[in-house]
Amino acid sequence: MAFEVPSPVISKEEGLELQNNPLLQDFVFPPFDVIEAKHVRPGIKALLQQLENDLVVLEKSVEPTWPKLVDPLEKILDRLQLVWGIVHHLKNVKDSADLRSAVEEVQPEKVKFLLRLGQSKPIYNAFKAIQESSYWHTLSDSRKRIVQVQTKEAILNGVSLEDDKREQFNKVQQELEKFGKKFMENVLDATKKFEKLIKDKKDIDGLPASALALAAQMAVSKGHAKANAEDGPWMITLDPSCIRSVMNHSRNRSLREEVYRARITRASDGELDNSPIIDQILKLRLEKAKLLGYNNYAEVSMAMKMATVDKAKQLLEKIRTAAWNAAVQDMEDLKNFSQEQGAMEANDLTDWDISFWSERLRESKYDINEEELRPYFSLPKVMNGLFGLAKTLFEIDIEAANGLAPVWNDDVRFYRVKDSLGDPVAYFYFDPYFRPSEKRGGAWMGDAVARSRALARDGASARLPVAYVVCNQSPPVGDKPSLMTFREVETVFHEFGHALQHMLTKEDESLVSGMRGIEWDAVELPSQFMENWCYHRNTLFSLAKHYETGEALPEEVYLKLLAARTFRAGSLDLRQILYASTDLELHVNYIPGGSETIFDVWQRVSAKTQVIAPLPEDRFLCSFNHIFAGGYEDYAAGYYCYMWGEVLSADAFSAFEDVGLDNEMAVKEIGHKFRDTVLALGGGKPPLEVFVQFRGREPSPDALLRRHGLLTAAAVSI
Repeated sequence: MAFEVPSPVISKEEGLELQNNPLLQDFVFPPFDVIEAKHVRPGIKALLQQLENDLVVLEKSVEPTWPKLVDPLEKILDRLQLVWGIVHHLKNVKDSADLRSAVEEVQPEKVKFLLRLGQSKPIYNAFKAIQESSYWHTLSDSRKRIVQVQTKEAILNGVSLEDDKREQFNKVQQELEKFGKKFMENVLDATKKFEKLIKDKKDIDGLPASALALAAQMAVSKGHAKANAEDGPWMITLDPSCIRSVMNHSRNRSLREEVYRARITRASDGELDNSPIIDQILKLRLEKAKLLGYNNYAEVSMAMKMATVDKAKQLLEKIRTAAWNAAVQDMEDLKNFSQEQGAMEANDLTDWDISFWSERLRESKYDINEEELRPYFSLPKVMNGLFGLAKTLFEIDIEAANGLAPVWNDDVRFYRVKDSLGDPVAYFYFDPYFRPSEKRGGAWMGDAVARSRALARDGASARLPVAYVVCNQSPPVGDKPSLMTFREVETVFHEFGHALQHMLTKEDESLVSGMRGIEWDAVELPSQFMENWCYHRNTLFSLAKHYETGEALPEEVYLKLLAARTFRAGSLDLRQILYASTDLELHVNYIPGGSETIFDVWQRVSAKTQVIAPLPEDRFLCSFNHIFAGGYEDYAAGYYCYMWGEVLSADAFSAFEDVGLDNEMAVKEIGHKFRDTVLALGGGKPPLEVFVQFRGREPSPDALLRRHGLLTAAAVSI
């Protein structure tokens, strides 16, 4: 899409600057190597003006046909998603004060345009006319889904509201965008703010060599030029990998306590305090729900999901019941083990002791030391194994294509995905390492470019999809490659599962291609499905090779990993239930400004879902990005999606178990069926129909409960 200088008339110099603005160029891959914060304000403003002009033209000429309605609408939506997606992505991986300032200035205008588009009555009426037309029955499933989804989204965007209510609705949306952005920035800044320099080696007793090397590397980056892994000093931060190392391995209980308290109180005081922001967000969401005619915000969220509030609560409660006794036993096992080890805290285990003693018990019970396994999980070999699995299951080849597309950091890699005929079908970026000064924590897959028939170029039948895969694992240290924990391996498989659904879609209508148009409680199916393969013998042995010797992971270690899979499963399930149940409680029953605070809700839900009560000063909610930060709106009143998706994914994987994981031909056949249904159909069909098409029946949680060793505790249905 070529950029045209919008009216009103601007100077020749300004016009030239816009013509050269990289955000406004006609590109195949985003020009990340030249985009700077200075391009955001003029680029987004000019883009929005052009799209407003396009929208006016569409509204004047719209007819209830695909060429006169959906194709031009797709082009407007896609251009905004593409360009704003680039800016949003850079804010996640290359944050800076200048970029924040630029986004803060243009974000209200972006929200205003989306509201204007979402509330367009000519477009809404045209979609309704298609639904009521004589040719409705002739439309494909995916086109019917587009019409249905667009109509429902328009209603949720306030298209049916009267003028005064629509004006208030729009004000609420602007405020929600502002507070969501501020919430995430506060979490990032609070995370960066915590730094603890340790000079005495006895204070970091127990930390593995990999953690010491990273802590010393961090100290060097903070100006301690002579820092090294052996002699220090060492910088402890709230980066996830650092937190895990300290909580799992540090014998310094006071250090564990300090790091734990810092983590659960992030962004909860001073100028970075997110407490009032959370209350404002919840108040605004409730107001939005009321304006739309719903009782609470959870009902708004569920309007675009598979579940209802009651069904989500039912699933969470039944899994909570199944997991409770196992979690109680987990705690008894920890107490008994720590007593046997002579731990002074054995009779008073608290939050900063659980991970440490769990890791010691796991090592004792299964003779597995996660840190000692790192040399077997080097990033290059893990990726080769992952790509080999994708070839087996889905008949695709993945090859490096570095240099084909510009990148935002030298560590970023670019890949081409090809089908069995050798033709490209997709591309993806991979940004694996943490950069705490500029990159937010966690791991995610982003939609860079969607597959599209309408936006194909150069005679192609469809524009090919492009994905972002982003992780935050340990970078290489010295001559060593990135050596991963097993959990980091699972994380890469998880995010790649999301990417596969985006990249292997066969849906040519971009509004429902890949993950677009899929109910949010079904999007975790392919990601959690891929995690299961980390425990598959052939897959694990294909990637678990010592980075120096090439020696395969010992057979006995694999068997121990397999046995340890259900270790503390009850406790881990209850943690997810706590997050999901708190999320629903805040969005169903909580009254902002009432007698109960958000932290009272957290404590109340914890009493039912945690064997050990959280600290009174626990402020985890202040850093709970998933339900409060900008860009995570689908997880608000939707954190249960992880558990819902885990049920779907475990049941899907059981199809492979049913035919025998060692039956190569049968596994390939089921893999191709998974590709042609779950991965290929995108949002073109309701996810329940897609699941039934793959599995031959509706989903059951039995496979998940069996995997977690909880099947005898409950029999539930989804």
